[in-house]
Parts: sequence; structure tokens; C-alpha cells
Amino acid sequence: MAKPLRARSLACALTVLAACQPTGGLKFDDASPYAPGGEIHGEASVDGLIVGHRLMAAGEYELALKAYLRSAAQHGATVDVLSAIGSADLSLGRLGQAETMLRRALEVDETFVPAWNNLGVVLVEQRKYAEAARVFQTAFALDSGQSDSIRENLRLALAKRENTAYDPAGESSFSLVRRGYGQYLLLTTH
Repeated sequence: MAKPLRARSLACALTVLAACQPTGGLKFDDASPYAPGGEIHGEASVDGLIVGHRLMAAGEYELALKAYLRSAAQHGATVDVLSAIGSADLSLGRLGQAETMLRRALEVDETFVPAWNNLGVVLVEQRKYAEAARVFQTAFALDSGQSDSIRENLRLALAKRENTAYDPAGESSFSLVRRGYGQYLLLTTH
């Protein structure tokens, strides 16, 4: 009776030791119809800002906002992240949230031109034309007049400020268009 107990004990000990040995993990079978699980080691993940910018360009504003929020969780509340979140909120029509985020971005870096421009767009959408004109003037000055889109945004805001009856029926609508990294264009349609 001692030999079967000893054999069973030895078998259990070998099983436990075998379970502790590294096996290299699960291998992905190319013929499998299922996606591999877990992380891919050695591969760099794509930055949430880049993903968000691509989703914004594709008109997927809600998904872009989620990508920007993931980027904020990874990198912190940088001026780029806060400005991008504000832009996504603006595109979703969440003007109050967009204004808050863009103002927070400017608290982080008061020289960040895209945040000034986007804040101006929010203020125009809220019909705060005088403040929008001042904000666009700041963006234009910080950009040294290099951006035609900011110049056009400033022109529109000044026209609206000077003539509040410029668009009495609200027939014009503004839209924000991303033009390269950190550049947005305010377009109007009549």
C-alpha cells in the first residue's frame, strides 16, 4: 500500500512542477478563425490622438471622443488632448462641454493656436460674436497671420459682431473642418 501512495505522490509532484514550467504561452494558429487574444508584445500601440484625428476626419465623432479620452488616460490632460476633446464635443453639438474643454486647454498652454481657433468656433455657434472675434484675433496674432482659415473665421466673426442682423433667420450654419494637424476651418453654408 505504501508503493501506490508513493507513486501517486510522485505523479502529483511532477504534475505541479510541470505546471510551473514556462511554455512560451499560447501560440496563434494561422488557420484558426478566431482572433488572437491578449497583447501583442513588441508592437507599439497607436496613439489615441492619432486614432481620434482619423475618426474625426471620417465623421465618427463619438468614437473619436472615446479615443481622445483613452489618450487622456494614458498621457494626461495635455493641451493637445484637451483641445481634441473640445473639438469632438463641438462636432457632436455639445457646445458647453466643448467650451469648457477648450478653455482648460488654454489654461495649460495659452499659446496653442488650434484651441483658440476652436474656442472661437464654439463662441460663434453660441452667437457670442464679440467674444468670438476677440478669440479669433488672438489666434490670428499667435499664428502670425499664417492661416487663411483663421483669417476667414475672424472676418466672419467681425461681420457677425458688426451686424447682428447679418443672419437674422439663422439660415447660415457653421461647420468645423479639420485641415491637417491642429488646423480647423470654419465653413458656412447659406
